[in-house]
Amino acid sequence: MNKLHYAILNHLSPKAGRSIFSARLIELLAFTYKQALCCLFPIFVFLMLATSHYVTIIPRYDFMLITCLGMQIYMYKSGLESKHEVLVILVFHLLGLVMELHKVNVGSWSYPEFAYVKIGNVPLYSGFMYASVASYICQSWTRMKLNMINWPKLPWTILVGSLIYFNFFTNAYVQDIRWFIVPILLFVFRKNWVEFNNNGVVRKMPMLVSFFLIGFFIWLAESIATFLGAWKYTYQHAGWEMVHWQKLSSWALLVIVSVIIVAQLKNIKYGK
Repeated sequence: MNKLHYAILNHLSPKAGRSIFSARLIELLAFTYKQALCCLFPIFVFLMLATSHYVTIIPRYDFMLITCLGMQIYMYKSGLESKHEVLVILVFHLLGLVMELHKVNVGSWSYPEFAYVKIGNVPLYSGFMYASVASYICQSWTRMKLNMINWPKLPWTILVGSLIYFNFFTNAYVQDIRWFIVPILLFVFRKNWVEFNNNGVVRKMPMLVSFFLIGFFIWLAESIATFLGAWKYTYQHAGWEMVHWQKLSSWALLVIVSVIIVAQLKNIKYGK
């Protein structure tokens, strides 16, 4: 498998003599291939969601928990994830589970199916939905050799991350302040760029753009997940429909919290 992987990377590496169009196409294919590898765990979660429609031996939420745990063990044992990355993913699993308990309790969405392993009507596997975002970020950091340019100072990232995370809880009781947080985000990350290495070709983009793009694809994935019955919003009980556009901003904000946590833990690890 490793030989095939390196053969693909070699075939997609920059080579002299190619036309501009060919070079750009190869670069796009290399980026797509690496992004697919970074999404290994999220893709696995979706495959298991689809498979769980046909598994009737045990409840599907319990099936999801067992398979997701198995995949995490495999990724660690195979070296796809380090001990440090597994700890990062565990943190996200716990943060996600706490949020799920709150959201289900206030009626934002529900898990209507039976499961043996549930806490407060929330199946334990649900935390892996958030952990899969962390897995993607950690994989991208390694495979794309991410480098944060002009990363904000720690007090600013703590402020932004805390405001976003706690707003997910308080917006059920008081005014949602996400649109008050956005100007702060624009100010804090205005000079921040993310640099990435795409098979020898170094590119960069504004960090704010990457937040939106990742949030968009997660929103799209969430719509597919609800179609597969991972969970249901109240407006989907009468029949499936696409997740509301407002959730795109929620996912973009969650991505920001995720990147902040991973970046700060990386800084601690490397003593920055």
